[in-house]
Amino acid sequence: MGDPIPLRFCPACGAPIERRFVYGRDRPVCPSCGYIHFVDPKVAAAAFVEQGGQVLLVRRAVSPEKGRWTLPAGFVEADEDPAATAARECLEETGLEIEVQDLMEIVPGREHPRGASIVLVYRARVVAGRLQPQDDVDQAGFFSPDEVPPLAFKATRRVITAWQSGSPGSLPDADR
Repeated sequence: MGDPIPLRFCPACGAPIERRFVYGRDRPVCPSCGYIHFVDPKVAAAAFVEQGGQVLLVRRAVSPEKGRWTLPAGFVEADEDPAATAARECLEETGLEIEVQDLMEIVPGREHPRGASIVLVYRARVVAGRLQPQDDVDQAGFFSPDEVPPLAFKATRRVITAWQSGSPGSLPDADR
């Protein structure tokens, strides 16, 4: 997808940026101070919470994918452990405190310009709290495999499809 927001001026000295082929790719380079801009991936973390044979999903109240359901998730801050992100986002969106158990899946591929390049999905369990939609979701609930509502985002669809087939953490090759 390239640069999500094209860099026009050097963040180090303010000079106009040029595009040059360096380190094997076309990159933004400052002709004045030599700064080279590397477009780093945006990473998101999601919580897969299963309880009583049902999975926790939240309905998005904002675009993109407004009105569709997803795992509780959000962007990893630069100084944050991704597992802590999954726990933070779950609490912010659902009111539930979780304990992250293990890394379940890594899903690559940016779906839209402001989206994540990599989504880390963590298996987790509820340890406290009361289910209540908050933050950027308007509904939250637990769903059995045959009750899953319309889903947003590739990472959620991949994980839920594998869960429905009885093999969470082992995704179908067709969606890789």
